[in-house]
Amino acid sequence: MDRELVELLKKRSPEGLAELRRRFDALIRYVVEPILPDARDAEECVSDVYMRIWSAAPRLDPERPLRSYITAVARNAAVSMARRARPEAELDESVPGEDSPEAELLRRERLKTLRSAVSNLPAGERRLLYRKYYYRQSTAQIAAELGMTERAVEGKLYRLKRRLRDILGGEDDG
Repeated sequence: MDRELVELLKKRSPEGLAELRRRFDALIRYVVEPILPDARDAEECVSDVYMRIWSAAPRLDPERPLRSYITAVARNAAVSMARRARPEAELDESVPGEDSPEAELLRRERLKTLRSAVSNLPAGERRLLYRKYYYRQSTAQIAAELGMTERAVEGKLYRLKRRLRDILGGEDDG
């Protein structure tokens, strides 16, 4: 089904855009709204996501899952908009004053190690981390969707972060 939609988008078919909206509007909003709680910002971002997908249509691979691509585009667009709206709260991983090649190499190695540790977590725990820290969903939203209390979600996240810190050899905060 994705293949036909990608082909319609590549042909710049209005039917393709309508089908894209019909099938993926709820997903895009689900990803964007926790990152951009202001309704106007979220709406602007959703429109931007459609424009990005429309612009990238000629380069889309009909063999790859469209859902994953759309999720990434939506998340990246929302984070970019959040950065522009709050420049004082930078969301990147850089450390001020550390722009030497050695510091960049260390940053990349830490990120690689972190990604490896997260990928080795059980799927449910990995999804919980992604929901909170990648998609920036609120604890309340995660709890409601998973049928848990907020306190239970916070406890799981705390234990996951502690386990990752142990795996990565981080310092104990207690």
